Amino acid sequence: MTSSPPHPVEVHELSLHYRSHQALAGVSFTLRPGVTGLLGPNGAGKTTLLRLLATALRPDGGSLRVLGHDPLTGEGRLEVRRRLGYLPQHPGFYPSFTALDFVDYVAILKELTDRRQRRAEAQRVLASVGLADQRHKKIKALSGGMKQRVALAAALVGDPALLILDEPTVGLDPEQRLRFRELVAELGEGRTVLLSTHQTEDVAALCHRVIVLDGGRVRFDGEPARLAGEAAGRVWSSAERDPHSLAGWRTGVGSYRNIGTPPPEATVLEPTLEDGYLLLLDAASAAGAAA
Repeated sequence: MTSSPPHPVEVHELSLHYRSHQALAGVSFTLRPGVTGLLGPNGAGKTTLLRLLATALRPDGGSLRVLGHDPLTGEGRLEVRRRLGYLPQHPGFYPSFTALDFVDYVAILKELTDRRQRRAEAQRVLASVGLADQRHKKIKALSGGMKQRVALAAALVGDPALLILDEPTVGLDPEQRLRFRELVAELGEGRTVLLSTHQTEDVAALCHRVIVLDGGRVRFDGEPARLAGEAAGRVWSSAERDPHSLAGWRTGVGSYRNIGTPPPEATVLEPTLEDGYLLLLDAASAAGAAA
């Protein structure tokens, strides 16, 4: 695999509007090799950001460099696409294609012109996602989890230096999600992976870093443990749901887990990444309402 710069992704004050809606408002960060999680509620701007990095959109303002190139230029965009793997939230398939034929078609789009080399590459990436035995099955006959693996295989054609994954575990059952985690963890060794998800447990299990996007702005950027620490002393257990908590639910053992400002006598619990994430969004919402 071609070597990448120390920061394969550099984003500075990136902004984009859809008519009167501001999807991104001055987003800045850099990425280094490894798996970075991107969290945020619906409408936060996550998919817009991923599409910008994948060269599918152009920003209104700001700058970015991807794999050492400026994707806003024709030459830079071409160079980025040659070394990029992109799994969109809703991959487009040709249902009557076999898995092998579909990945082979993507390989053509990625400029693999030699047929023998191209078929070998298609078989390699299908094997890497555990679909070697299913390669001759039509996509319409595959399960949802297998279709996601086909889409991931297509994103892996050419051994990309940057892999962008948009909600890759949506619709997968627990076992399929665990298998997918295994794949992503392995892929994050030696390359840069940006994983957008609503699943905080996937971020906790896979990512060395998490970026929280809300309202088109970066609200947090750091280690998952530090985000969980945002909720230290603010999660507690009670026999009934505390009416003063920001959120509370009954657990499997019958007690209630509450998040917010605990009463003095509360039994404080160890916070999770999800707890810190919920409190962060609540604080951002309160700040926005007060502005």
